Amino acid sequence: MPLTVAVQMNPVEGINIETDTTFLLMLEAQTRGHGLWVYQPERLQLAEGRVLARGNALNLRAVKGDHAGLGAAEVRDLSEFDVVLMRQDPPFDMAYITATYFLERIHPATLVVNDPAEVRNAPEKLLVTEFPTFHPPTLITSDPEALHDFHVRHGDIVLKPLYGGAGSGVVKLKAGDPNLDALLELHAMIGPEAVIAQKFLPAVSAGDKRILLVDGEPVGAINRVPGAGQVRSNLARGGRAEAVELTARDLEICAAIRPVLKARGLIFVGIDVIGEHLTEINVTSPTGAQQLKRFGGGDAAVALWDCIEAKRATA
Repeated sequence: MPLTVAVQMNPVEGINIETDTTFLLMLEAQTRGHGLWVYQPERLQLAEGRVLARGNALNLRAVKGDHAGLGAAEVRDLSEFDVVLMRQDPPFDMAYITATYFLERIHPATLVVNDPAEVRNAPEKLLVTEFPTFHPPTLITSDPEALHDFHVRHGDIVLKPLYGGAGSGVVKLKAGDPNLDALLELHAMIGPEAVIAQKFLPAVSAGDKRILLVDGEPVGAINRVPGAGQVRSNLARGGRAEAVELTARDLEICAAIRPVLKARGLIFVGIDVIGEHLTEINVTSPTGAQQLKRFGGGDAAVALWDCIEAKRATA
């Protein structure tokens, strides 16, 4: 039976249809006969207990530069939809958190992917710390002394904003690098949030593997290789996507995190693996599905809609 699907995302007109995961997810939904409606997160409203949004009906076309046919703007009650996809880009800031509070009001009667309460409770760089067997030495704090001690103990480290995304603000500090204090001052100017420090993994030069999972099961992986002289392999930061196979270690990691993902209602997830280590569990707006499909490594959009349709059929 056709579903009504609302998609919370950045402006649909601005996406790159050749690389954007949300476009692939929406196109698969449309191909299956599901109705699409899109809105931007800042258009959400909580009005007298109802969760409303101002958005547009959407008809997609796989035509670069002319991919989105939008209907007239209208305000709709999101509880009227069968499914809401949260697909706006990080950062995971207070606006993002507020959206999860709103959408929590309609879930699970309306299936929100991913579960908004669990998205709020599982930021990508924090959820990974539940699996110390698999992730590299990691410190999350605002305490400069603790960060200096970590730097001394581990030598080369990577420093990241805790709630950033797409590689924004990620820097490598070599052993003895004197710039840690200056970087912490810059982070403090942006906001009071903690930062995350991780032991640098030299294996990143061979790539940072993105594994996509649907309902806890791996669909496939791509390898994201950083540019020459770079440590950031994110595709949004100039990383190059390559085909790659899942290793026994990758499958071991997926099996270990599967029960947690399923229990939390985190249906569509992208994990990052460098060498033997799990570095992030991305639950907000995982990417890489177009590249994975292009390399013949599995179709995450098909897997996701098979899963959503099965869940709605038994709701």
